[in-house]
Amino acid sequence: MRTGERNTAGDASTAARFAALLAAFGPGDTALGVSELARRTGLPKTSVHRLSQHLTEHGLLERDGTALRLGLRLFEIGQLAVRQRGLVDTARPLLADLREATHNTVHLAVLEGTEVVYLDILRGPDAPRLPSRIGGRFPAHATGVGKAILAFSPDDVVEKVIAGGLPRVSRRTITSPVLLRRQLAKVAAEATAYEREESSIGTVCVASPVVDATGYAVAAISVAGWVNRLRTERLAPAVRTAALALSRTV
Repeated sequence: MRTGERNTAGDASTAARFAALLAAFGPGDTALGVSELARRTGLPKTSVHRLSQHLTEHGLLERDGTALRLGLRLFEIGQLAVRQRGLVDTARPLLADLREATHNTVHLAVLEGTEVVYLDILRGPDAPRLPSRIGGRFPAHATGVGKAILAFSPDDVVEKVIAGGLPRVSRRTITSPVLLRRQLAKVAAEATAYEREESSIGTVCVASPVVDATGYAVAAISVAGWVNRLRTERLAPAVRTAALALSRTV
């Protein structure tokens, strides 16, 4: 192997280990010790110690006694990544209006791989506690925003999600490719997606896609709430109107 090729391979390996170290932190983690990071990443403790020193020097990790926590620099970079899309700032007034009108939780999400990533969440005062969080991920097929995006995505995107196995999140999650395709066809016809206790029991959601000039979805907006309080069909026009308004800006 040539020197340049060895250097490229080494850079890729180092980047992968940095990424694994940062990705080891999950929801609810405040600080993790070197031993726990080594266990989660499969890296030797000596490597974790050395890599964490570099990440700490650049503000991506911070010391918390003998443990480590994610640094504020990561938050700053994340905010820049979101704002570069322009979606959050543009969507915020629309999301705020939806929350004010419905008193329920409003989401803005995009698709990444087989999962949705939540860019913004405005929690409603009357809404239940939901598994979603800003920056968090969730299987696309088990969410209203995910189905809204998939229905307005190229076929290969849908096939990738189906090939991922459609894992069961709740007892009502759709795990059949046939049923999912049938639902997506209906969503494509109505530009409205429904999620009925598929991500968590006791909650429902109505969503609509945000589409670009080509007609493909770049994001989706949803309203979620209690199954016995939220009338999804009644709220669908409001969600659709907000999604259409945001679509005009992308």
